[in-house]
Amino acid sequence: MDILKRILFYGFFSVFALLIGSSVNGQSFVEKKDAFQKSYIQEATGGYIDAVNTLKKVYDEKSYEINLRLGWLTYLSGSFTESKAYYNNAISIMPYAIEPRYGYVYPAAAMGNWSEVISQYKKILEITPNNSIAMHRLGLIYYGREDYDKALLLFSKVVNLYPFDYDGLSMLAWTNYRMGKTREAKILFRKALLHTPNGTSALEGLDLLK
Repeated sequence: MDILKRILFYGFFSVFALLIGSSVNGQSFVEKKDAFQKSYIQEATGGYIDAVNTLKKVYDEKSYEINLRLGWLTYLSGSFTESKAYYNNAISIMPYAIEPRYGYVYPAAAMGNWSEVISQYKKILEITPNNSIAMHRLGLIYYGREDYDKALLLFSKVVNLYPFDYDGLSMLAWTNYRMGKTREAKILFRKALLHTPNGTSALEGLDLLK
């Protein structure tokens, strides 16, 4: 309950700051809108650096949207350190927004900074405790590290929220299998196959349990 109160309290002031920081100058807005539109076109044709340069011409350090967009575009262009900086700026402007934290994960993962990736997913779950995407992705990291106790906890939460989700059921089954819980694994693999009868992962798991 306390975290919800903090989110609502600080979220109000974050949105207020976002509104105050937005330009009320009509011409400035038109320039920004045109820059965004041009950057979308350039991105669609693979001109990531051109898109970055387009937005930098209208850059405003107080603009959440520009920092978020530049975080994505610099990531696509391979400038991972710069990308993280822009995403951090967006996070500073809107601390309880989760989209810049999801964005930050891309360059952090590309650089192999898994501690930063884990930190962002944990923060997302602090803000939105039932966020199944963050749970699943964090669970995959722990599973890959063979930290099955933590993976089990996260995948169990995902399946409790979405009992008929193939990915959640499959990963919970695999985690149980790795922990030697073959009975639980078989049940979960079978449930996954009710969702996706030709699911490769679940079929492979059941084959190992024959």
